[in-house]
Amino acid sequence: MSSHPDSGAAAASSPAEHPSHAQENVRADVQYEEKLIVAWWVWLIVVFVGAAGFVAVAPISIAVGVIVAVVLMVVIGLVLHLGAPSIVVTDQDLRVGRAYIERQYVGDARPLVGAEARAARGPDLDGRAFMNFRVSMPDLCRIEIVDPVDPTPYWLTATRHPERLAEAINAGSRSASDRGDRA
Repeated sequence: MSSHPDSGAAAASSPAEHPSHAQENVRADVQYEEKLIVAWWVWLIVVFVGAAGFVAVAPISIAVGVIVAVVLMVVIGLVLHLGAPSIVVTDQDLRVGRAYIERQYVGDARPLVGAEARAARGPDLDGRAFMNFRVSMPDLCRIEIVDPVDPTPYWLTATRHPERLAEAINAGSRSASDRGDRA
């Protein structure tokens, strides 16, 4: 036990003893975050599947039919919600779903909307690219990969906000290059 008055104060204010402070520090460097949940019309399909389950079982027992419908809708809803990938841009890395790359290997990002997005998904697509498409999200963001040993030329990901995602990636790339220029 130390008798120095500042040692107790410093230990009490360390992030290890206050998990909320540690979590704030981790969250502070997040520049962009988006969970790619399905569009509203996909939930109509979930309701339809539940109704089909009810219709299939209702002739046997209405109570069991209701239970089957509710269980089907809850299970499919949970799978859709929990299985939705996230896009997270931080100072250190970029994550799209389970894919991860350090920011030093991320180049420029470009939002793709409308015909440009359709072309990027189709005739302009490089088979070596990392792809994260969603049926209910037509807009994309193309993220260049500048790692000389990575054969992946770019990442192509669906997003609801392609301009904001590209802006966050490009702002981080500029600040990283500024830090490198000063060193």
